[in-house]
Amino acid sequence: MEQRIADSLKILTEADKEACETVRVSENEPLSGKKRLFIESYGCQMNFSDSEIVASVMRDAGFVTTSDANNADLIFLNTCSIRDNAEQKVRNRLKQLNFIKKNRPGTLIGVLGCMAERLKTKFLEEEKMVDIVTGPDAYRDLPRLVEEAETGQKGVNVFLSREETYADISPIRLNSNGVSAFISIMRGCDNMCSFCVVPFTRGRERSRDAYSIVKEAEDLFRDGYREVTLLGQNVDSYKWKSEGNVVGETSGQMLVNFANLLEMVAQISPELRVRFSTSHPKDITDEVLYTIKKYDNICNHIHLPAQSGNTRVLEIMNRTYTREWYIDRIDAIRRILGDDCGVSHDMIAGFCTETEEEHRDSISLMEYARFDFGYMFTYSERPGTLAAKKFSDDIPEDIKKRRLAEIIEVQRRLSLERNQRLLGTVQRVLIEGPSKKSDEDLSGRSDQNKMVVFPRENYEKGQYVNVLITDCNAATLLGRVLQPELVLG
Repeated sequence: MEQRIADSLKILTEADKEACETVRVSENEPLSGKKRLFIESYGCQMNFSDSEIVASVMRDAGFVTTSDANNADLIFLNTCSIRDNAEQKVRNRLKQLNFIKKNRPGTLIGVLGCMAERLKTKFLEEEKMVDIVTGPDAYRDLPRLVEEAETGQKGVNVFLSREETYADISPIRLNSNGVSAFISIMRGCDNMCSFCVVPFTRGRERSRDAYSIVKEAEDLFRDGYREVTLLGQNVDSYKWKSEGNVVGETSGQMLVNFANLLEMVAQISPELRVRFSTSHPKDITDEVLYTIKKYDNICNHIHLPAQSGNTRVLEIMNRTYTREWYIDRIDAIRRILGDDCGVSHDMIAGFCTETEEEHRDSISLMEYARFDFGYMFTYSERPGTLAAKKFSDDIPEDIKKRRLAEIIEVQRRLSLERNQRLLGTVQRVLIEGPSKKSDEDLSGRSDQNKMVVFPRENYEKGQYVNVLITDCNAATLLGRVLQPELVLG
């Protein structure tokens, strides 16, 4: 999904991705006289966004956030179920947190999100280390569930809603750099990819009020943020009905699609960058691409998960598009937005029944698309999914790992080649803060979502600067800031 996650490493293996996706909240209010809440988030950007909603709900219930689990009255783990490794990591973390609970009587532990929704009450029976289990659509109920748990009962709500979007809740920005923020525009997923648990853990698609999204973006811009990322499991299927003036129309009930929404947010200010994630190959339209082209502040980067480069494998994955369809979408991106548009992907190695030739098709698709970076994994069977019910996980683990290694090696080469094309060019960069390796350098992302590192000099977080790219590796661009007159000249 795109991203604050491991910005300095754009080629992620399964272990890398899970290792860098745990984020703890920081203190944002005085703690005197208030109960302390500690949240730890795992998985996709949607989970991080949800944790900001949870923090807001619990603030209204009298809690403040803390970065120290040892001093917390309430500990929440916002969990991911996309892979077995992610769930095992949560189970191991719960064992650690229960030592804290033993030393601090009265501390409550809750499991939120997709893992809670998948296991439901079984989680209480199996783990016996949690007091609260809450699914992604029940966060408004958390204060009541906490009250129940304080009396010794188990607080459980895993109801999936067809309406809940949390549109009226103002998120508390956790671990924020004050420059970039996530905005959730929709929830759930109607795609039934055979390998994926998301439709079962997050429910059906429903889109948020477009005007509430625009207002949230306006408020963020007013507060000094200069970049927003519009989030959804499949942003291209966003649609919301509205009365009145929508993107140039004057009356009547209008259907706001994703291209319309992009335009509405882009029009807030040319100084507000707009990103989005994630697109689905079957739904991304030329209209969206032309909207990106129309506005300089809509970033030239598209995350377009492929999952496989073979049509037969795509069919049993239930991805609802073919290799040829995906290539057509890549061709449209290059035709409309140009060859410099950043394109990233997801790829699964060793899906059920995948042959060696079909694996090679995935590699040849990568070569054709010339991806800038990607998230690559071995197939992990998830209980309850269509693939688990219909197919045998029949690819030996050593073959899965070897195929994944080959995919990663190709992507490293492609990433380096794509970065080398930018040597000698000038990239507009939004400064996010110090470089991870040295306080003497600053870092930020280019329009194409590439991390750029350059000397600090007198520049500050939140500024736009023009950087001449002088060197690179597969993950990062290196350069120096040009004075405006040098750029204009």
